[in-house]
Formats: sequence, C-alpha cells, structure tokens
Amino acid sequence: MTKIALITSRGGHLFQLYQLKPWWQKFPHFWVTATGQDVDSLLKNEKVYYGHFPEQRHLINAVKNLILAIKILFKEKPQVLVSCGAGIAPPFFLIGKIFGLKLIYLEPIDFIAYPTLTGRLLYRLVDLFLIQDPKQKKFFPESHFWGSTL
Repeated sequence: MTKIALITSRGGHLFQLYQLKPWWQKFPHFWVTATGQDVDSLLKNEKVYYGHFPEQRHLINAVKNLILAIKILFKEKPQVLVSCGAGIAPPFFLIGKIFGLKLIYLEPIDFIAYPTLTGRLLYRLVDLFLIQDPKQKKFFPESHFWGSTL
C-alpha cells in the first residue's frame, strides 16, 4: 500500500492538511512538522517527526532540514510527499525528487492576491500542483483546481 509523508508547518498549513484526513487516514502515513500545541492536539495519535524551525528564509535550518529529509525519507520509504507549505516543504521535496517520489503540493487557500514563496519554488518540481481557489490559476496556469479544504 502507498505510504504518505505529510510535510507541513504549524498553524494554518497544518490545519489545511489535517482537513484531508478522510483521504490520508486510509494510507500508512507520517508527519513532519514543528512542535507546538496545535501539533500536540491534532496529531496526538500520529507518527510525527519534528523539523528545524524557523524554516522560512533561514538558510541554516534549510540545510538542517535537507539532512533531516534524507534521514527520514530513507528510513520511512514513503512513495508520496504531500504538503501545503511552508518552508519545511522545499528541502523535503528536493530530496523526494532525487529519491523518485511522487510530489503533491496544495497551495494554501489564503494566498489569493499573490502566490506563496513555497508554491513558486515547487511549482515546476512537483508531479501534481493543486490550488484551492480558481483565482490562484493566474499564478500557476498548469495547476489543478482542488477546491477548498476549509
């Protein structure tokens, strides 16, 4: 059966991926995220790995997360990586691409006026780029409209 890695920052990104529970709970899976009360609450019965944060525009933690991605992905051997951001996603997706994994990125619903940095970085790298609002298509013309997780 396909194993899924759910890669996300805390807060809204985590909440949006968590809303997909009817889908991801059907598969063996694990999470990579940050520590926090929302993580402890939502993922209390889940397998969770913790990345290095802050991750956005933080070069040292990006390198640490790249190394962490190699370790976790080699150990867990997922077939699919799924994320809706933020800065934790690019290091994992880069290593995932090298490992030949399927990469799915979901652009967060709350970025309609402009695209996320993570979305811009991953747009050409991923196998499936999903948007939650048709207005996001102007930034990512080859994306697929998914609908809202909220």
